[in-house]
Amino acid sequence: MIYIESRKKAEKTLKKQYPNALIIDVTSKGNHPYIKFSPFYPHGNIPIPFSEGYFAETVEGIWQGLKVFENEGIDPSKFTIKNMSGIKRTVRKFGKPLGHRQGINGNELLDYITARKKIYMRAYAYILENRVKSIVDELGAKAHNQDVILLDYDTNEDIENAKKPLSHASLVKKHLEFRFPILKTLVFNKPIEKNTKAKASRKKRKTTDLNNEDTQTTLFKN
Repeated sequence: MIYIESRKKAEKTLKKQYPNALIIDVTSKGNHPYIKFSPFYPHGNIPIPFSEGYFAETVEGIWQGLKVFENEGIDPSKFTIKNMSGIKRTVRKFGKPLGHRQGINGNELLDYITARKKIYMRAYAYILENRVKSIVDELGAKAHNQDVILLDYDTNEDIENAKKPLSHASLVKKHLEFRFPILKTLVFNKPIEKNTKAKASRKKRKTTDLNNEDTQTTLFKN
């Protein structure tokens, strides 16, 4: 079985509650390789949903960068942060959040739950499928043989619960249990190979790569 627990819970308590369980911290404070599950981890070249030709360093950078507040619009600078700090944007500084813009150049604002599904979960799904697949497979093998506890700062596993932040650890769990709804329907386009023909072809495209990457990936146009 796979369980989600708070990183703030004492290890002694966890071991008492889950004897013989493997405890893995999947937050930005975790150890390698599991730190790579953190939305703050700079995998780089992550396609930004509804923004063909644009990429970000982190999932969290996408989530925070596309937020729109009453006193501030989107912040593309969040897409380029690599040091895992200074990514969050707060109500205290920018006022009431109005929603998430549907893409960098989009006109529509998505409500919290819709944005969670169409932006955050889609970007995180890309990570699971394209950046940490070998770690996911390894973790799945371990979970097959013993209980596994995934530590996260947030423990909300309910995608529809807007009162609490969604636990990214819960998405890892859903993925391992084949219950990640987004992954059941998504088809990701493969990046163009880094070669001369690819570069020549890319010049013909009227797309802009925010991070000057040499690959082009299309993700979720609708």
